[in-house]
Amino acid sequence: MSRRCEITGKGPIVGNKVSHANNKTKRRWLPNLQEASFFSAGLKRNVSVTCSTQGIRTVEHKGGIDSFLLNTAPTKLPLHLRKVRKQLVSKVGELPPPAKAPRRTVKA
Repeated sequence: MSRRCEITGKGPIVGNKVSHANNKTKRRWLPNLQEASFFSAGLKRNVSVTCSTQGIRTVEHKGGIDSFLLNTAPTKLPLHLRKVRKQLVSKVGELPPPAKAPRRTVKA
């Protein structure tokens, strides 16, 4: 299992640990990954995801796992979530494209 968020794509970053004597040694900062389960209303089951805490907030902000998957392009999702998205599209269908708001004209 790679240490990468399935939602945001965050992974480990590398840098130097610098001592008081200015000695530099390599180190890694790992993302805060959690095993999260989101309930899919369209599939009527839980979807397990390894994601960062920011990824959990992103899914909740988008309105749940169903709307997140339907509003995200399949090429931006890992293979595991592409399969879930495909199952969701076959059961629920695609979301319609957002309607354009009429342009407002400013009277001078």
